[in-house]
Amino acid sequence: MKQASIIRVLVADDSALMRNLISRLLARAPDIKVVATARDGEDAVQKAIELKPDVVTMDINMPKLDGITAMQMILAEKICPVIMLSSLTQQGAVETFECLQLGAFDFVSKPDGTVSANLDGIAEELIAKIRAAATSGVVKRPRPTASPPRAVSRSAISPLGEMRAIAIGISTGGPATISTLLPGLPKDIPAAIFLVQHMPAAFIGPYVSRLQKECAIEVVEAETGASVHAGCCYVAANNLHLCPYRKLTGDVVLRRPSQPRTLFVPGVGVMMESVLAVYGRRTIGVLMTGIGDDGADQMVSIREAGGVTIAESEESCVVFGMPFQAIKRGGAEIVLPSWEIAARLVRILEARTLGKAAHQNLVHQGMRS
Repeated sequence: MKQASIIRVLVADDSALMRNLISRLLARAPDIKVVATARDGEDAVQKAIELKPDVVTMDINMPKLDGITAMQMILAEKICPVIMLSSLTQQGAVETFECLQLGAFDFVSKPDGTVSANLDGIAEELIAKIRAAATSGVVKRPRPTASPPRAVSRSAISPLGEMRAIAIGISTGGPATISTLLPGLPKDIPAAIFLVQHMPAAFIGPYVSRLQKECAIEVVEAETGASVHAGCCYVAANNLHLCPYRKLTGDVVLRRPSQPRTLFVPGVGVMMESVLAVYGRRTIGVLMTGIGDDGADQMVSIREAGGVTIAESEESCVVFGMPFQAIKRGGAEIVLPSWEIAARLVRILEARTLGKAAHQNLVHQGMRS
């Protein structure tokens, strides 16, 4: 892992206009220097080997050697992390998720497709992700769970009206990391799951479809007015927050407000706060890989209210930002690598029926420095 005052970046794109615009955009950051540009995947690999940059930004669709293959070759040589630039299309989403699964650090979407004249809207995001990538180094893909957790009998866990809620917040590195958690949850898990992944709205549909194929639980895109039930994961979408709401009848439904205007919409903190308001001490907060501190304060609130909180450990994080902030502020009872979280969630739900002492014993087993 390289750590230097100046971050050296290689920009790869088959469009001369895009190479020029991205280079000019990055020149705004005093700690970033574009050391070279590459016109295709083959050129990118050769220059990466020669120049040993700290980060490569890579267009997916390029001649001679496509961006996905070029990325794999750069990562195979352990040169540096790669950030993919993708188009806001369904095909772009599919290709981007493939890159993330293969080890790309993260992605940034071009606002106007393959060639985008206006990149001002992504400047802050791209610069932040380049800085995070330079600090984190080449992504280490989380190992899979050794064995899936056994299914839990819903009737044995909680009486009518006592359904639990699992509130998950995740950002940079999330699309690949979440696949080490959600597929490990049994179909009959006695909890509703609320998931906020910082991601462009156009990518949410393919993201949800991909997760549904991997998981035993149901995974759906959150819709206003939808009833909340156990065994379902509701994924925030469409630039709206994800907020459960309890009606006078006692039924819980989803609201998707556009306010408050937070840095990220949907916001992890807004979702966790709303889940806590409905479920109280029956809330389990999970904060995973990501830049910044979205959700960290709400993890503290969940813990203070008597809920359970789990932060992903640095061991598996692509970016140890959001979970670190939760740990630092005292909002994490349990700290685990991503591949151990599903099994722990199942055990926590089981322990709730065994009494407070058994639950506390289980929580303490997860405490790590």
